[in-house]
Amino acid sequence: MNRKTRQRDAIRGVFKRSERPLAPLEVLAEAQSDVPGLGIATVYRTLKSLVEEGHIKPIDVPGQSTCYEASDLDHHHHFHCQTCGKVYDVEGCLAGIGQMCPAGFKVQSHEIFFYGVCPAC
Repeated sequence: MNRKTRQRDAIRGVFKRSERPLAPLEVLAEAQSDVPGLGIATVYRTLKSLVEEGHIKPIDVPGQSTCYEASDLDHHHHFHCQTCGKVYDVEGCLAGIGQMCPAGFKVQSHEIFFYGVCPAC
């Protein structure tokens, strides 16, 4: 069990406020507004702990570093901006996507990434 700290509270708060998956450096930048001396090593340790406890989950972005998001979100997919590198949630899922697999295959999970340019870029 992890003890409650200002750093941990700040990092959890970042995910409560976030509307999209965040890379560790984004978590650091956001959390430093609450805890100015926060370092990247503490962010990585806390992310690992929050994943193990089930508060957040990793999002493996092909060709990029892992991002993280709250684990209580409904099933959805992601958009990766090729200009700024940010990852955004895409709500919903294509109906019948599991039917695309070859005969005899069983889909256990799936992830779809869209790539392009976000409105800010």
